[in-house]
Parts: sequence; C-alpha cells; structure tokens
Amino acid sequence: VLRQHRSSGVSSFTTDTESAMGRQVNAQRNSDSEYVRAVYEMGFIVQRRQAKLWLQPDWIFRLTSLYQRHKKCIEILHGFSNKVIQERRREMLEKKSVADKHLKGRRRRLAFLDLLLEYSQDGDGLSQDDIREEVDTFMFEGHDTTSAAISWTLFLLGSHPHVQRKVVQELDDIFYNTDRPFTMKDLHDMRYLDCCIKEALRLYPSVPLVARQLNEDVILGNYKVPAGTTALIVIYMLHRCSDTFPDPERFMPERFLPDQWQARHPYAFIPFSAGPRNCIGQKFAMLELKAVLSTVLRRFYIEAVDRREDLILLSELILRPKDGLRVRISPRQE
Repeated sequence: VLRQHRSSGVSSFTTDTESAMGRQVNAQRNSDSEYVRAVYEMGFIVQRRQAKLWLQPDWIFRLTSLYQRHKKCIEILHGFSNKVIQERRREMLEKKSVADKHLKGRRRRLAFLDLLLEYSQDGDGLSQDDIREEVDTFMFEGHDTTSAAISWTLFLLGSHPHVQRKVVQELDDIFYNTDRPFTMKDLHDMRYLDCCIKEALRLYPSVPLVARQLNEDVILGNYKVPAGTTALIVIYMLHRCSDTFPDPERFMPERFLPDQWQARHPYAFIPFSAGPRNCIGQKFAMLELKAVLSTVLRRFYIEAVDRREDLILLSELILRPKDGLRVRISPRQE
C-alpha cells in the first residue's frame, strides 16, 4: 500500500530528474538533503503567507521569524542552482561541447540547462540570474505538480479497471510484451494513456487555481472589472463545467480523443494555465508522466483502496488529498 504525500517516493523521484540541470539531486536516496528540505520549507512559507493576511505586506513579513527562514531557504536554493550553472558552464567550455554536435551519428540531446547556457554564450542572451530563474521554475514548480499528477492518474486507473485494461493493451501493442526501454516514438504512440493523464488532470489539476492581474479594464456581461484587479481562475471548477464536459465527475478518458477535443474551446482545459504565462514545462511534464506511468503499468496492476467520494481535498500550493492516496500494487500476470 502506497501513500501520496509530501515526502513520498513519487515526489522524490520527480525531484531527481536530470533533464533540467543535467545533475542528480539524489532526493530518493537522501530525502533529508538540504536542498529537498529547502524546497518543502519554501512551499510551507508561501502557503503560510497566503493564509495569514497580516503576513502578506512585505514590511510586516520582514519583521517575523518566518522571514529569516525564508531568507535561509532562498540562499540554499539559489546557491545550489548557481553552483550547478557554474559547474556546467565550466564543463561546456572545457569539453567544447558546443562543437560536439553528434553522438553516434545523431544530434546530442541537451539538458534544459545546457540549452540555456548555449543561448547565453554570445553575451547578449540570458544573464546568470535569468538562467537561474528558469531552472528554479523548472525544478521547484515541476516536481510536486508532476508527482501529484502521477499519483492521481494511478489512483483513477486503480478505481476503473476497465480503463486500466485499455491502457495495458495499448502498451502491449507497443512493446509486444518485451521489457525493452521506451523510445520517444513509443511515448508519442501512447495516445490512450495520454487521454487518461489529461482526464486525471481535468478532475484533479495539480494547480487548482491561478491568479492574474488585469492590465486593462475588462467587460464581463453588465460589469466592468477595472485594471489592477487580481483575477482568480479556479481551474478545478472550470474543468467541471457541464456544458463542456457532460457528467463532469465521471472519469472518461475518451473526452480527449481528437474528434471530441478539437470541438472544444482552447481554454476549456487549462491544467498548465494558458496564454503567455502558461507553464514552461508542460510538454516535458507530459512526456515525464507517460514515461513513469507506462513503466509502472507494464509491470504492475494497480488497485485503488479508497473511494473517490470519501477523499477530502486540500487546496494548498497543489491539490492534495488530506490523508493521502492509497493504492494496492501487485505484479501483472503474464
């Protein structure tokens, strides 16, 4: 029986990805590392400020002990990112990796950080702070949201065995019951699994709401919303609009088949937000989700222990189940 919570192995795994920095954080082997603790501490501080009105003004916040903890976490997180950026920049110069374009006859796939460093080499591109902010966003915002999406998808597949069987059949058709590693083409061919992930994100978006400040007046019906207003888009409710998604509480991955998806408004489904401020890592996240979920489902059968209607949800920085998600995992019968 596994539980999805703050210190879960799923969250540690998604923190450990090398694709952003080209470095391992080793969160799975060392879940109590300084960096991992700083990530969770920052999440707690942000949520605390959101919940306590008197902590929101900066001048009051700076007078509290929470601010000192905030500064310490920032030092750790920025220090780690800056150290990795400097080490990676030095390695690229020493190995002249920019000129080394091919590996076994194919173009070498670069980590996200390497791409940023290449772009900044001309001197008129990204600054050190620009690069660090992008990498921090990728690491800090991506690990918990992705682990939540993995957990919710497994839970929903465990609650709907007939859907899980369809996913497994698709994987069997792709891999022919072999244990070979997946390829990029395999990930793109996982079309029904893609639908399942999107339906899980519709029901349980990792980020349940986003805020945007209006730059100009907006007319909504008979009302004028003035510029400067902070607008909250509650994604959790938007995804339950019955006009767009009939029987909205039902888990039905077929909603995201091409013939149904193309007829919808492009902003009807926004688990990664939308517009110029949308998630920088959404394509990467979908590939990561399919990579992890397909690896699990090729080997194990998932059975949900709890019922959806018994779950109590918490809207923190991400959407969480109060008491975790419990699933039972058993080896697949060949």
